[in-house]
Amino acid sequence: MAAEVQVTIVTVRDIFQDEAGRKSRFSDEYKNLSALIILDKQDMIRLEAKDGQKLLVKNDVGSVIVAARTSEDDMHPGLAFMYNSPWSNQLVSDVVCEGSIPEFKNIKATLSTTEENMNITRISELQARMQS
Repeated sequence: MAAEVQVTIVTVRDIFQDEAGRKSRFSDEYKNLSALIILDKQDMIRLEAKDGQKLLVKNDVGSVIVAARTSEDDMHPGLAFMYNSPWSNQLVSDVVCEGSIPEFKNIKATLSTTEENMNITRISELQARMQS
């Protein structure tokens, strides 16, 4: 059975990811820059994951498969970062916090490794989920 790690996800913005999205949200460039979760080295070790490996990120709101990347920042076990994108939005509750803003900075989720043949969740699938 694959190891699981509980994390708190904070969504962040990135100028390069944002620019790729302006060009095309259906491009490989946008997917490669957006469908990521950035983890502390200790969390990567606990998951026995390597950079680029696909992870299932799930909570009581939704789930996505994204690529893992090891953070270069100081240690922050249990704290993960995802770029604000259709992938991270699948995990955001529609219950709003104070000020009527969705909770983008405190997303509780469980991470686990996937089978090697699993792919990042396609953006067309994410769009279909939002329309249903």
